[in-house]
Amino acid sequence: MTTATPPFHCKQFTVQHDRCAMKVGTDALLLGAWAEVPELGAVLDIGAGSGILSLMVAQRTSGSVAITGIELDQDATQQAADNAAQSPWQERIAFLQGDVLSWQAPSRYDMIISNPPFFSDSLGSPKAARQQARHADSLPFHAMIKRVTEWLTPNGQFSFILPVSSAQQLIALAEPLGWHVRRHCAVQSTPDKTAHRWMVSLVRQACATDVTTLTIKDATHAYSAEYRALLRDFYLRF
Repeated sequence: MTTATPPFHCKQFTVQHDRCAMKVGTDALLLGAWAEVPELGAVLDIGAGSGILSLMVAQRTSGSVAITGIELDQDATQQAADNAAQSPWQERIAFLQGDVLSWQAPSRYDMIISNPPFFSDSLGSPKAARQQARHADSLPFHAMIKRVTEWLTPNGQFSFILPVSSAQQLIALAEPLGWHVRRHCAVQSTPDKTAHRWMVSLVRQACATDVTTLTIKDATHAYSAEYRALLRDFYLRF
């Protein structure tokens, strides 16, 4: 018997994700709350999925910021559009179905954000949509950084979250193309664990790197104060 996927409720919006291969998870929530957002202009969400990142960015920005999400999967694109339509920001969020590898952006963006697929050599998922959402074969890192280079404004930021080894690969591809790490946050599940994710913001100008660490749960396995503070505007429980 198939169990229905319940919606994910945030303080100001709800995300339905039963038609999406990848459900709302901690990675997207962390990135959506951590990434620096522009005061005005345009934002692009690459691999939008259910639309969670676009909705979080909309909550954190003014009406002067327009947000576009691009998603390869048709069902996820429609569900993201439905989620936006039920949100307070429906007039400034749009979702498009398309392949980032061939899509032509109509203009440049002041911020690009992505929780990208990252498995490149692991066993495939038995479900094609989930495999597509999880595997970098559908969006290789070298192709992603090439597209971001084309689409971002000179002063814009590209923010992403990835497992540590995958983030290192993406940074190594970006730096020879003139990218610099502006912000770097190592995410660890508990104080005694090594970091399992990096959140990174890249810019085109040389800069000092702001390096931080975020621990999700403290030594008592309760959510840490820093994690609660980061997600306080979104999580119902905080």
